[in-house]
Amino acid sequence: MPTSRPLLRQKIRDLRKSISPELHAHYSAQLIDRFTKHERILNANCVALYISVDGEIDTNGVIEWCLSRGKKVALPVLHPFSKGNLLFLNYDHNTVMIKNKYGIPEPELDVRNVIPLQNIDILFTPMVAFDINGNRLGMGGGYYDRTLQEYHHKQTGPYPIGLALDIQEVDTLPTEIWDVPLPEIITPTRDIIFKEQDSQ
Repeated sequence: MPTSRPLLRQKIRDLRKSISPELHAHYSAQLIDRFTKHERILNANCVALYISVDGEIDTNGVIEWCLSRGKKVALPVLHPFSKGNLLFLNYDHNTVMIKNKYGIPEPELDVRNVIPLQNIDILFTPMVAFDINGNRLGMGGGYYDRTLQEYHHKQTGPYPIGLALDIQEVDTLPTEIWDVPLPEIITPTRDIIFKEQDSQ
């Protein structure tokens, strides 16, 4: 694998996008199965998820699964005033969706639907790649690293879980000081705990 972040990012994105729709559907079903057996997810009242793009593991199934069990689902929205930051808005079947500047669907901004981070139990994060230490390589915007700073430094705020395909794992990621490692990553075949956390 390439050692530079941009080259590694492109390599994994190309690999991810080469997966057939049939395999993506299979992996999505496996992900739902993992959710149904995960105690922290089962006990969560409010979870933040995201809409899959660019060959990411399909989250539509787990979003529907959460909604069908009465869980509140929040989706990320690019903050309109604070550059590089995210807001999380309530999502349900009536939510009006628009595309942001990256072409990613997000709820139309309405301050009445904003869910404060402290009200979110689990924050599921997308990623391009991860390594055996829980380091996460994103798309380079730093949005989730900023969002997770409180958790990283004080262990407060929503518990972060990364979602990824198994092919996104690499031996070692080149990291920067602002990168926030994840305590847990779920793939279609594994639930990987990188460090013990107190039960919530």
